[in-house]
Amino acid sequence: MSAVLRLAALALLIGTAGCQTVRPTAPAAASAQTSLDTRALADRVKAEFLHAWRGYRRYASGYDDLRPLSKTGHNWYAQPIYFTPVDALSTMKLMGLDAEADSVRAFLAANLTFDHDQDVQVFEITIRHLGGLLSAYQLTGDRRMLDLAHDLGRRLLPAFQTPTGLPYRYVNLRTGAVRDSASNPAETGTLLLEFGTLSRITGDPVFYDTAKRALVATFDARSALGLVGNRIDVRTGQYVGRRSHVSGGIDSYYEYLLKCDRLFGDPDCRRMWEASRGPLHRYVADTTSVPGELWYAVVDMDTGERTSTTFGALDAFLPGVFVLDGDVGRARRLQASAYRMWRLHGIEPERFDYVSNAVTSPGYPLRPEIVESAYYLYRATGDPRYVEMGAAMFEDFVRHCRTDAGYATLASVVTKAQADEQQSFLFAETFKYFYLLFAPPQTLDLDAVVFNTEAHPLRRTW
Repeated sequence: MSAVLRLAALALLIGTAGCQTVRPTAPAAASAQTSLDTRALADRVKAEFLHAWRGYRRYASGYDDLRPLSKTGHNWYAQPIYFTPVDALSTMKLMGLDAEADSVRAFLAANLTFDHDQDVQVFEITIRHLGGLLSAYQLTGDRRMLDLAHDLGRRLLPAFQTPTGLPYRYVNLRTGAVRDSASNPAETGTLLLEFGTLSRITGDPVFYDTAKRALVATFDARSALGLVGNRIDVRTGQYVGRRSHVSGGIDSYYEYLLKCDRLFGDPDCRRMWEASRGPLHRYVADTTSVPGELWYAVVDMDTGERTSTTFGALDAFLPGVFVLDGDVGRARRLQASAYRMWRLHGIEPERFDYVSNAVTSPGYPLRPEIVESAYYLYRATGDPRYVEMGAAMFEDFVRHCRTDAGYATLASVVTKAQADEQQSFLFAETFKYFYLLFAPPQTLDLDAVVFNTEAHPLRRTW
C-alpha cells in the first residue's frame, strides 16, 4: 500500500481547486472514490490509540504523561492532575471505546482534584482540562465531570483580575496567586469556548463575561493595520512583541474568533473575525516568495513588512479554519503547501523556511494540525485526495514515532531520532483527527459540534 499512497500523495500537489465557497461542515459526496479501505484505516487508528493508551496505563498510570522510551511517568507540576486521562476521554467516546471511557471517568471522579497549592498555566489547563471535562459531561451526562469543570473554572478566575481583564499566564489553584504578566494572544484569547460553555451549562455568566473581556481586549490592542503581535502585557494591554504570524503564541486566537461565533452565535466574535481576516490575508499571506504556492509568513505588526519566510506544524491548523469560514479554495492551497513541508523529510518539522526549503526547528512533537485540516477539507469537499493524504501521513507517523510502549516525539525529522516525550494531545487530537478522517461521516455530526483547540467537541445544548 505504501507505493500507492506515495503516488497518490504526489498527485495532491498537482493543481488546486478554485476559490469556491461551500457550506463548510456538511459532509459532501465524494466526486471520486478512493481505493483505500477507510474502515480498515479507522480500525487501525483505533488499535494504535489503544496501544498508546495501554502503554500509558502500564508504565505511567497515576501520572500526567508517559515517557515512552524510558517507560516512566511524568507530571507537569508537583501533584498530578492526569493530563492524559482527561485528554483521552472524548476520543474514547468517539471511537466507541465505552469500557475504557467508563474506567477513566471512574478514575477521575475518585482521584482528580484541583485543590493543590501549585501554579498552573491558565491556557493549557483550560484547553485540556476545562474543555475535556465539559466535553466528557456533554458526551456522557456524568455530572461528576461537570462538577470538576465548575470547580476548576472558579479556581482560574483570579488570573483575570488585571486592569485590562487579560489573564496572567499562571495562577495558583489553591491561593489564587498569579504570576507572569508577559503573555501572548493565544493564551489570552483562547479561553472563551471553554469558559463560555461552562457559563451556558451552569447558568453563571461570570465565566463567559470574563473570557470574552479578555478576547476583546486582545483584539482591541491590534495595530493600525489590524494585526496582533506575539507578546502582550496583561497589565497594560499593550503589545510588547511586534511579530505577527499564525504560529504558536497567536494561532488559536484566530481560531477562537471564528469558532466562538459558531458555538455561541456571538455577533461580536463574528465582527472581530471579519475585521481580522482581511489584514491576515493582506499582510501575512505570502503568494510571491514561491510562485504558485500560498504560505503565511512572519511580518511586523505595524508596517506589514515581511521579516521571515517560515511556516510550521502549528500553522497548519489554518486551512481548517478557512474551511469553517467557507473559503475552501484558500484552504486547499495552504494545505498543499503544508503537505509539501511534510513530504520534505517524510514527516513535518516544527518550523520550516519555505523559500530555502530548510528546516529551522527540526522536532516533531506528534502535532495534529495538518491532519485536522485534512479532515475538515474532506468533510467539506468529499475529495478523496485528503483521505489519501491522511493515509500517507499515518503511515509516516507510525513508522517513525511508534515505540513498544506508545508514541515518541522526534528530536529531528531529518535523522528521525526519537525523544522521550508523549504529550497528552496525542490522545485528544492526533489520534482523534486521524480516526475521524477515515471513519464514516455519521461517526460525528460536524454541524452539531465545535472542537476546541485541543479537539474536545463542545455542543450547543443550551
